[in-house]
Formats: sequence, C-alpha cells, structure tokens
Amino acid sequence: MMFRIERDVLAEAVAWTARSLPARPSVPVLAGMRLEVTDEQRLKLSGFDYEVSAEVTLELHTGEPGVVLVSGKLLAEITRALPAQPVDFVVDGAKAVVTCGSARFTLLTMPVEDYPSLPAMPPAAGRVGSDVFASAVAQVAVAAGRDDTLPMLTGVRMEIEGDTVTLAATDRYRLAVRELKWQPGQPDFSAIAMIPGKTLADTAKALGTTGAEVEIALSSAGGTGEGMIGFSSAGRRTTTRLLDPEFPKYRSLLPTEFSARADLSTGPFVEAVKRVALVAERNTPVRLAFKSGEVVLEAGSGDEAQAVEALPVDYEGEDMNIAFNHQFLLEGLGAIDSDVARLQMTTSTKPAILTGGKPVEDGAVTDYRYLIMPIRLSG
Repeated sequence: MMFRIERDVLAEAVAWTARSLPARPSVPVLAGMRLEVTDEQRLKLSGFDYEVSAEVTLELHTGEPGVVLVSGKLLAEITRALPAQPVDFVVDGAKAVVTCGSARFTLLTMPVEDYPSLPAMPPAAGRVGSDVFASAVAQVAVAAGRDDTLPMLTGVRMEIEGDTVTLAATDRYRLAVRELKWQPGQPDFSAIAMIPGKTLADTAKALGTTGAEVEIALSSAGGTGEGMIGFSSAGRRTTTRLLDPEFPKYRSLLPTEFSARADLSTGPFVEAVKRVALVAERNTPVRLAFKSGEVVLEAGSGDEAQAVEALPVDYEGEDMNIAFNHQFLLEGLGAIDSDVARLQMTTSTKPAILTGGKPVEDGAVTDYRYLIMPIRLSG
C-alpha cells in the first residue's frame, strides 16, 4: 500500500479522525487509526472505540490499494509537524514510512485484522446547514451536565418534529433550549434522540468548518440503526451511540410570564460580571440589584474582598435583588449570540430566562432560551 497527498489535506483529515480516538483505550488496537487506499483511488481514514466512529474519505491522484493500522495520536502529531510539501506514505512489511521533503518517519503497524469494523450509518433523515447546526449545538451543550454518575444529564436531547429540530440540555441548575429549522427527508419525520453532549459538541464544531450541509442519519422509532445517530458532511462521517432517552420534562420548567425585564449591552455586562467575580469564591454568587435605569453588581461580603460595579440598563418592573452563579451566568451570556442580553425574571427565587436581543414582536418566543436558577440570598 502507498499513496501521495498534500500535507495540509492529510494533516486536517488525520486530526479530524483522531478526535474520536480514546485517550485510554480498553485494548491497544483501539488507539490505532485505519488507513485504506481503495481501488477507486480514495483514501479512507477511520477510528472507532465502540462508542464513537469517525471516517474521512479523500481523493488521491497516486495510490496503491491496501490497508494499514498505525497509532492515531502519533500520526496526528507527525502530520501536524511536517513541512508544507507533498507527503509520501508507504507500507513496508510491518512498518509504515512517512516521507515529506527531507523528513522521514517510520511507524510500527498494528494488526489490522484485530480492528473492529465501523458501524453502518443509520438511514439518512434530513439536512441542515453546518454553520447553523454548529451554532445551535454550542448554545445548548454549554448547559449539559459533566457528572458521569448522572448520564441522562450529560446528553443533549434532540427532538425532531417535521421541519423543526429542538435541542435541550440541563445540569439541574440551568437549562438551554434551541429551536432550528432543517430539511427532513420526509415531511412527517419524527424522532427523539439523547446524544452524549461532549461528542455532539465536538462533532458539530468540527463539521461546522466544512461550509457544506450536515446530513443527519437517525432511525425513527423502531427502525434499523436504533440506538445510534450519524452525521456526515463533505466526505466526513461520524456515528455515536445514543444515551437512554429519559430526560426531565423541561418544557414545564420554562416560565411564560414575568414580572421584570432587563435589557443590557452584552459585552459591557460580560466584562462587568468578570470583574466583580474576581472576588467571588467558586460557589459564591454575583448579586444583581435592578432598579429603573441601573443595575448594581456585587460580590464578596464583609469578611472578605468585595467588588461593586454599576451599569446602565433598560429595565421594566419593581426593584429586584437576584443572585446567580457567575460561571453559569457568563456561559449563558456567551451563548446568546446577540449584542443585547435580555434577562426576564419573576422573583428573586424563581428561575430567570436569558435570551438574546429584543424580540421582533412582543409575545414572540426567541429560538434560544437559557434558564438559570438564582441562588438564594441569606437574610
């Protein structure tokens, strides 16, 4: 087996495939990356750890068919460091030789026959723009739990109903919900999937750079490929196992009526929260005191360092003091993707909703909502 390819093309493909390789594989062979040159002069790079699979297909001008398995992490480091010249990859017995300019690397191969076969893609369900998909997933995945002892909270719930996809994630302290339009293969397509949050975020971010549409492959209830979801775009495909679909009934948690509304410039608000939070311990809140025309941010108490800062605000409602975990607040502000942050509140102890900008018309529901639980203030 041999092939020649441009260094940048190879390095990008290897890096993308290596994302899914396990850091601590259960068996050594799973640390490998499979390279195959097909009879059609295509190079396929793939990785699989029984949970997530990734595969990239590249067109070749020069290649001899064959299959080889080498250390994926090492190959990624080598290709990233190579000079900007064509790369020659040749398999010689139990070794693979990578040559680029005057640089030459020899890699040991692994037993390719011990490598598991990649799972087949589930049936194609529909398409969505890669940039829209990447943005939506990033907005929601920020609220997914990171505690593996509660697996149902580490995922992003995807609900598909016709041409609408709803993504939701929660870690019990905040909830992010985003709706987006897509092009279903069948107009009445309906499905629910619970996707590991970190895997989905990494996949959407990586496919978001392709500039093409992302095809989502998912069986509707009872179809083949159940328990798995696939994404493909521009010669790249990835699959992941689904989590148990159990998830909190989140729609009932979203308040629909509010007693107060605050609109702030997002950038200055973020900077002010960061400054005030410098004196806040990890789990101590940033306090917000709203009144007409002004919000005062505070952190710290009499026995420790303190910080206070005031910002102008477009505010409607009775004066209100409310407190939030500053990290959760900052992550929500970073996700709204708007110059104006709108905070809607009911009382200082009930969940608040953070959205981006001023809705075009009163009563309209924005496509992204970030619910954040306040922290009770003592006294």
